[in-house]
Amino acid sequence: MNWTLHDQAKQLNTPPLQGRGRGWGLSASTIEELQSRARQMRNNPTEPEKRLWRHLSNGQLGGHKFRRQQVINRFIADFVCPAARLVVEVDGDTHEELTDRARDEALAQEGYRTIRVSNHDVMANMDGVLLFITEALQQAERPHPNPSPEGEGLEQGEAQELLGISLEGSVG
Repeated sequence: MNWTLHDQAKQLNTPPLQGRGRGWGLSASTIEELQSRARQMRNNPTEPEKRLWRHLSNGQLGGHKFRRQQVINRFIADFVCPAARLVVEVDGDTHEELTDRARDEALAQEGYRTIRVSNHDVMANMDGVLLFITEALQQAERPHPNPSPEGEGLEQGEAQELLGISLEGSVG
């Protein structure tokens, strides 16, 4: 019998090699269960999620691409902008502050910043919600406050202009 890595992982109850090598230490069955739940949530969104998705889909918010009901580690995030590493959660009355804080910290360890908006705000103040998300996206785009003095990662002209130096060591 010819087994795939995914089939072998199910048999051994060990994590598969999930996209870019991230299995998050979860078993194949757990990952499959999370993905199935996320698919159900995408197919049956709440009204606030539907309304917000109309504004986030297809790069409508400043060209930023979002995914909805995305599995990250052992969580399902409502909306994720992978490029900005931003998670947007739409919270109803059932969310608990301590649980949410622990979840946000776990997502932060994965490199994601989480912002939260309420169902009420999405339904009654969409412009404010979109402005809040836009500001969070802009914060993610800002350059590092302490750039490398060597200009690593910058084009030669950008480094010279930003730092006022020549890369050959003479003052420009």
